[in-house]
Amino acid sequence: MKLKVGDKVVVISGKDKGKEGKIIKTLRADNKVVVEGINKVKKHIKPQGGNAGSIVETEAAIHASNVMIIDPKTKKGTRIGHTTSKDGKKIRVSRKSNENLD
Repeated sequence: MKLKVGDKVVVISGKDKGKEGKIIKTLRADNKVVVEGINKVKKHIKPQGGNAGSIVETEAAIHASNVMIIDPKTKKGTRIGHTTSKDGKKIRVSRKSNENLD
C-alpha cells in the first residue's frame, strides 16, 4: 500500500464520492484505510456499569483502491510513483506534477 497516515485523499467511488479527508489509520493486512469524516456509520454501545448505552457515529474503513492522494500542486487526485533522491532514499512523488509527497 502506497498510502500513509496523514495523507490528504479524495474518495473516487462509493457513497462519499468526491469528499476529501485525512487518513487517520491504515489497515495494511486488509488493504483498507480509515479517513476522517468519510464512511460514517452508527455504532450501538451497550450500557456498562454506571454508563448508559448510546449510539455513536464513527468512521469505518474504506478500501484503499477507492481513494486517491491529493496532488499538492493541482489539488486533484493523482497516482503515486516512486523515485530515489540524491542521497539514495526512496521517495514518493505525484504522477501528475512530479511533486514530492513526503
